[in-house]
Amino acid sequence: MRFYDDIPIGDESRSEPYRISQSEIIEFGEKYDPQPFHTDPEAAEDSVFGGLVASGWQTAALCMRLHVQSSEETAIQAGVGIDDLRWHRPLRPGDSLRLRSEIIEKRPSESRGDRGFVTTRHEGVNQDDDLVISYEATAMVRRRSDE
Repeated sequence: MRFYDDIPIGDESRSEPYRISQSEIIEFGEKYDPQPFHTDPEAAEDSVFGGLVASGWQTAALCMRLHVQSSEETAIQAGVGIDDLRWHRPLRPGDSLRLRSEIIEKRPSESRGDRGFVTTRHEGVNQDDDLVISYEATAMVRRRSDE
C-alpha cells in the first residue's frame, strides 16, 4: 500500500491499452449521452466527426479504469477534483486508449495531519500516440503516520 509519504513528485505510470468497440460506444451513448454521433453510425457520418465516436464522458471513465488498473494500490480516501479537462480528438470504434500519468504536485492537509493531497496529470493517447484527452486529478491520500 502506498501512502501520501511514499509518492514522489515526478512519479510516472503507463497503462496497458484498452480497445473500444462500436457496441460499447453505442451502449454507453444510449444510456448516458444519447447524441446521434454516439448512438447511430449512419447519422454520425453526417456529423462534424464524420463517423461514430465515443462520448467524452466515456473516454474519461475509461481513463479512470486504466488508472486504477495500472496503479499500485494507494491509500486514496477520496477524489477531490478534476482541473483542465480537455478532449483533443475523438475516440473511435477500434481505437486503443492508453493512459500516461505523472504526479505533478503534493501538499499536506492544513487542517488534518493524517492526509495530504496529490495531483496527477493524466493523458489518454490512442494507438498512434495522438492525444485524446488530458486532465489533472487531485486525490486525498492517507499519510503513513495514520497507519
